[in-house]
Amino acid sequence: MTMRPIRIIGDPVLRTPCEPVTSFDADLRALVGDLMDTLLGAPGRAGVAAPQIGVGAQVFVYDADGHRGHMINPTIELSEETQDDEEGCLSIPGLYFPTPRAMHATVNGFDQHGEPLTISGSGFLARALQHETDHLHGRLYVDTLRGEGRRRALREIRAGRFDSPSRRR
Repeated sequence: MTMRPIRIIGDPVLRTPCEPVTSFDADLRALVGDLMDTLLGAPGRAGVAAPQIGVGAQVFVYDADGHRGHMINPTIELSEETQDDEEGCLSIPGLYFPTPRAMHATVNGFDQHGEPLTISGSGFLARALQHETDHLHGRLYVDTLRGEGRRRALREIRAGRFDSPSRRR
């Protein structure tokens, strides 16, 4: 398994909806392993989705609120109750904005062997599950922002005021 580089905003793979996984084989298990290595390879990460490492497949891994795992071909059910905490993204490093999300989420999908899988969570885990599922549909957390928060986020992104590896050279 390998820790892979994270794709940064501007990379088209981040805005492209992913294809459902149809083969639950050794290649898929290797992808899940690479995603988990990438997630755990640096502190403070709550999840990594396949497009963030350049793969257009409906797969993500998570490590939030004491829950760690992976999900393939997820569907998500959200509560009407909301939360509005700060959120960031590995693909937009260094920028954090208050982001509205559902307080509770249940995700149904499959594990790497094709067995049905369900994870439910509240608070931070629900936020992470929503964030990673959004990645699989070509959405970034800044897409959920509204009003002045959205304008400020887009200004920061256009100005390149995030901690991009290319800016560190």
